[in-house]
Formats: sequence, C-alpha cells, structure tokens
Amino acid sequence: MQERTAPSANKRLLSVDSARAIAVFAMFAAHIGPPVRPEGAGYLLVAFDGRAPAIFTLIAGLSLTLSRGGTKPRAQPTGALPGTLIRCAVLAALGLALTELRSGIAVILTFFAIYFLAAEPLARLRTRALIAVATVSVVLGPVLSYALGPYFGYRIIGRGRYPGFEAVTSWSGFGDALDTLLLSGAYPWLTYFPYVVVGMALGRVANLSRPGIAGRLIGWGALTTLAGHGLSALALGPGGGREVLLRAIAHSHAFAVNGPDPVQAVLAKQAGAIPSTSWAWLLVDDPYSQTPFETVANIGFSWVLIGLAVAACRLHVLELLLRPLAVVGTMGLSVYAAHVLARAELQPQHGWPTLGAFCGVSLVGCVIWAYAFRATSLRRGPLEWALQAITPNRKAPTPESRATPETPTPENKATLEASSPRG
Repeated sequence: MQERTAPSANKRLLSVDSARAIAVFAMFAAHIGPPVRPEGAGYLLVAFDGRAPAIFTLIAGLSLTLSRGGTKPRAQPTGALPGTLIRCAVLAALGLALTELRSGIAVILTFFAIYFLAAEPLARLRTRALIAVATVSVVLGPVLSYALGPYFGYRIIGRGRYPGFEAVTSWSGFGDALDTLLLSGAYPWLTYFPYVVVGMALGRVANLSRPGIAGRLIGWGALTTLAGHGLSALALGPGGGREVLLRAIAHSHAFAVNGPDPVQAVLAKQAGAIPSTSWAWLLVDDPYSQTPFETVANIGFSWVLIGLAVAACRLHVLELLLRPLAVVGTMGLSVYAAHVLARAELQPQHGWPTLGAFCGVSLVGCVIWAYAFRATSLRRGPLEWALQAITPNRKAPTPESRATPETPTPENKATLEASSPRG
C-alpha cells in the first residue's frame, strides 16, 4: 500500500508547488514587469493582474490542510501550537525587516503571520463547519471592511499601508500596526483571510491524488471566475451600480470627476481597496479592490490554476518539465525575500527583459541549490530550513500517517508560509 500511495503524494505536492511557483512569477510581473495592457503577451499579465497574492494565500490554506491530513484530518501532534507561534513571530519579524528596505513592495509576510494565527483554531473545525466559515467570510469580510472604514478614519482614503519597525518600537506604532494588519493595510485580515479559509476547505473536500479532480477544479473554477466578474458587470451596468458610483464620486471624490475613468482614479488613490462612500463600491471587481466579487473571481482563478497543475502532473512529459518549476515553489519564502532585496538594491527598470531575467535567475538558482543540497534538509531553501530548524520538536507521526497520500513531508510545510504582494 505504501508503495502505491507515495507516488500519488509526490505528484500532489508537485502540482501544489508548481502552482505556487507560477504565483511567484506573477508576483515578479507585478513588481518589475511591463505595464499591464491587453495586447500581445500582455494578455497574460491581464489574466494574472492582482491575483498573485490571492493565489499564494489560498495555496497557503490548502497546504495547511494537507499538512494535517487533507481529506482525512488527524489530531495535531504534541508541540504543534508552539511551533506555529514561533513561525508566525519569525515571519512577522522578517516582514518588518523587508519593509525597512524601502523596495516599493507592499511586503505581505507580516500579514501572513496574522493569517496563520487565525487559521490555527479553524483547522480543528469539522469539514462542513469549515466550508460554512469559508463561504460566509468571502462576503462578510469585505462588507465589514467597508462598514468599519469610517469609524477608523478610512471613509475616503487611507488604506493600502503595510507595517515597518515602528510596529515594535512604541505602543502607538503597535496600535497602528494592528489597524493596518486587520483593516486598513494592503492585505488586511478582513479581506484576505477568506482566501486562507477557502484553501483550507478545498484541502478537506478535494483529494488532489484522485482521478478526475483536475477536471472538476478547472470546470468549477472557470464557472466561479465567470460568476465573480459577470455578476459584477451586471450589477454595475444594467443594475445601475456605476451611476450610483459616479454620483458618490461627484459628492466625495472631486479630484476624480474629470478623469478618463473616475472609478479607476478613486481605486488608485485607495491602493486598490474601495472607499466607504457608497455601498455600490462593493459591486466592483477590479484587481486588489477587496470586494466580494473580486474575491470570488480570484478564488475561481486559483482553482483553475491548481487544476491545470494537477492535470499536467498526470502527463509524464509535462511532469518532467514541471519539476524544475516546482522547485521554485518549494523555496517560495526564500525567493520572495531575495526578490525584495534585489529590487531594493538594484532598482531595476520595469519591462519584459527584467521580468525574464528575474524568472530565469530564480529558476536556475533554485534548481542548483536543490541539487547542491539534495541530501540535506537545506534542499528546500535557506529560509524554509531556518523556519523548520527553530520549530520545537514534535511527536513523530506514525508510519501509517506518513504513508497517506494527503500527508506532505515536514519540510514542505514551511513552504506554505511564503506569499507575494503587489507592490
């Protein structure tokens, strides 16, 4: 039995890591790629515009569930909670340090620390309860963000921030950081944590090793993506939502009235998030708008990407081609930190050549690293190894739990803690 399940587990992990690597390259495109325009190769950038953080965050939730048994959840081993707390603290510190580089990238790692802390109790829910929480959070999170905005001074502007070292140097800085992490930041808990919960629920209901799951993910993902964008278009067009927005802009956002697209002008000032000047803002689906429709569309797109990766891993030729790409996915945290440092120090010009160079160097560098350290735990990346090394020893899993196709290796668990901002 073990001989048959191990290859399935390896292919499942390969597909998840490959999808994560694609999100890494989408992140590169957002930070050092050319402008997003619907022409030629630019259509690929349009498809991924604003989705990299969502994909990373959803895969983080999926990986969290897979590390705990997937469709057959098991009790947590002794020492799991202290390990989670330590990894979250390290992620937060690393995120604050990367922010201080002033690279121009909205560093997401500190936000991720909050996500993982909040995910810990949800991981103990039964599958139906977890699905219910995921479904409700997709709508409730953005609605609460909109409703709470005026009470914290963000009715018109002020969102899109990310915390730096001031979060740990004073009580006022700590308070501002909590505000940023939970409500007003670039990736606030209220509007981005739903991706984690959806990923966790996906891991409970979808055994990525089973035949046919790839087609179902692609099909349902495509329908979900179309539903998110299509319902938004109907609400803004025939539903009259855009007219309501234009009136709200004339009343509260005078600077945008004479712009080519007043709605886009307002969203740009908000760093993507919507203001709290009209409930009609919740109807938009623009990248980073953090609305229910954008969230639904991003979830569907993530399912499609994971489904395509699973399907590709079923074909031997494509599986061989995906293996180098998957190595980048296993080192997501290290690659993320390296690219922030490179942008801060090199200040590269945006464009296709720079994007190609970043992707090529990352791919080759990760493959060389993995080969050089193939016989050690360092093979999954330096920061991934460090996170694993500082985690308290846990009770070792039984041979039966190691054999199940829903159980990744301990080293792979650390890779779910890397993500990507939009910058």
